[in-house]
Amino acid sequence: MSAMRTTAGLAIALCALAACGTGNSDEYDAATIAHGSPHRGHDLIMQYGCGSCHSIPGIPGAVATVAPPLAGIAQRSYIGGVLTNTPDHLREWIMDPPKVDSNTAMPNLGVSAQDARDISAYLYTLR
Repeated sequence: MSAMRTTAGLAIALCALAACGTGNSDEYDAATIAHGSPHRGHDLIMQYGCGSCHSIPGIPGAVATVAPPLAGIAQRSYIGGVLTNTPDHLREWIMDPPKVDSNTAMPNLGVSAQDARDISAYLYTLR
């Protein structure tokens, strides 16, 4: 009986630990895929002013219509109409859009590699 209680207690503890994570499997998946922090990415999106051109779910005041809305970007096939949607390509685009496509209106904002990973992690939560 004691071994059974120990096993049941261990199973409950493991289930609780598995559920802890970030509290949101989309955030965990996005962080894993992009190797960044969705929470930090959220703040960086506000810091870089991405919402002045894009409408971005979850970003206060990001309701602009100058550039494409970013809702559902995690499920899109292409980024900027020129790159397949992969974590490496999204980071590349965020860091220097004109280098990828000289005809883009999106400016180079001087986003660092780590900031691009974090921003990507947030964007990959937008399914």
